[in-house]
Amino acid sequence: MAAPVRTPRETWLEGGLRLLASGGPDAVRVEPLAKELGVTKGGFYHHFADRQALLEALLDTWEERLVDEAIETVDRGGGDARTRLRRLFALAAAGGRLFQVELAVRDWGRRDDQVAARVRRVDDRRMAFLRPLFAEFCQGPADVEGRSLLVLTLFVGSAFVDADHGRRTRDQAHAAAIRHLLR
Repeated sequence: MAAPVRTPRETWLEGGLRLLASGGPDAVRVEPLAKELGVTKGGFYHHFADRQALLEALLDTWEERLVDEAIETVDRGGGDARTRLRRLFALAAAGGRLFQVELAVRDWGRRDDQVAARVRRVDDRRMAFLRPLFAEFCQGPADVEGRSLLVLTLFVGSAFVDADHGRRTRDQAHAAAIRHLLR
C-alpha cells in the first residue's frame, strides 16, 4: 500500500498567509485552512503542533520574505548604495500580497505584545540595513536616520494615504519621493 500523500508544509504556510492577509490572525484556523486547501486537517498536525505553532511559522515566514530574502536580493545584485536602494524600492513596489501580510501583522501587533515586539525587531533590522546605505552619500547621522525612517514610512504608510496628486499619478509621486531620498 502506498504511503499517504501529505500536503507540504509550504502549502499550509501559503494558505495561512492568504488567510492572514485577508482576515488577520483570527481568520487563520486549521479547519477553514484545510477546507481552502481542499485537504483534511489531519495533515496539518504532521507539520505543526497546533494553531499557535502555525501562527509563529507565519510570522517567521513574513520576516524571512520581507527582510532576509529582500536583503539577500538587494545585496546579491551588488552596486553602490543608490543602486542597491533602487533595487530595494523596486522589490518593495512588487511586493503584492506580501504587503497585505505586512499590514495584517502590524494590525495584529496593536493587540498582541509578542507580535508588537516582533514588528519592532523587524523594523529595527530594516533600519539597520538602510543606515549604512544612506551613510555612503548622506551628510551626517541625522540625515541618514531621517532618510532611513522616511523609506520605512513610505513602505508601510503609503497604504494608508489616499491623496490626490494633482496631474501626477500615485506611481509618479512615489518616483519623485524616491528621487528626493536618493539625492
